[in-house]
Amino acid sequence: MLVVAHPDDEAVGIAGSIALHGPEPAFRFVLVHATDGAAGLIAPGVDATAETLGALRRLEDEKAWAAHGRAPDRHEWFGYDDGRLAEAHQDELIARIQDVMLQERPDVVATFGPDGVTGHPDHIAIGRATDLAFLSMTAGADGIRVGGARPRRLLHWALKESTWARINAARTASGLPPWDPAQVYHFRGIPDHLVDMRVDTSSVAERVVAGLSEHRSQRLSLFEHPLAHAAWLSATSREYFVQAWPPRERGLPLLTDIFEGLD
Repeated sequence: MLVVAHPDDEAVGIAGSIALHGPEPAFRFVLVHATDGAAGLIAPGVDATAETLGALRRLEDEKAWAAHGRAPDRHEWFGYDDGRLAEAHQDELIARIQDVMLQERPDVVATFGPDGVTGHPDHIAIGRATDLAFLSMTAGADGIRVGGARPRRLLHWALKESTWARINAARTASGLPPWDPAQVYHFRGIPDHLVDMRVDTSSVAERVVAGLSEHRSQRLSLFEHPLAHAAWLSATSREYFVQAWPPRERGLPLLTDIFEGLD
């Protein structure tokens, strides 16, 4: 079960792991979007207005999963206002996420960590609400007690600090402004030693990039540069996660799959 704020939030970060497991008969993929991204950018040449962007982005998301090749088995749109998720009633948001968890009983839940990856307030809000919904269902947690299977692993998508530094150096060398982690929309890196999982997604990276490219209203010139496709293939050839629950001891070998050890 993947819980995010906007269409395209899921386009990188875990789409490769979904592609890896997509053909397996026992694999079920549940996707939750808190908003439809109606307050997002509108790239030049895209036929949309502020009034129609939300509907367009829902359609783009549908096309993205078709291009990726593994559509969600269940897709929930909560319908909160884009850019105002932090203002939503937290207990209600948590309860709605929890309700889907109770219905689906996912083994693995993935969302944003406390930094939201880009510092976006919507990312931070949905990540926090998902964490609280998850923890309320785990053995020994305060909150509700539920029968049946409980979620077994909570993952936060991560950008390693070393990777962040390399990309920032390349941006500077090419004349682009470096990412500033104090600014919203700029990527953040987390210390490498906090990463618990590295998934090799190189075999499905083409599918991830195909899905990403369908989010046309948001892409601006991301795919117009001659080297952009190769850069995205490189970036989507591995995925990193922090295992937020259950916590792991530092220094253990990195896990290599989102389901590893859950047999």
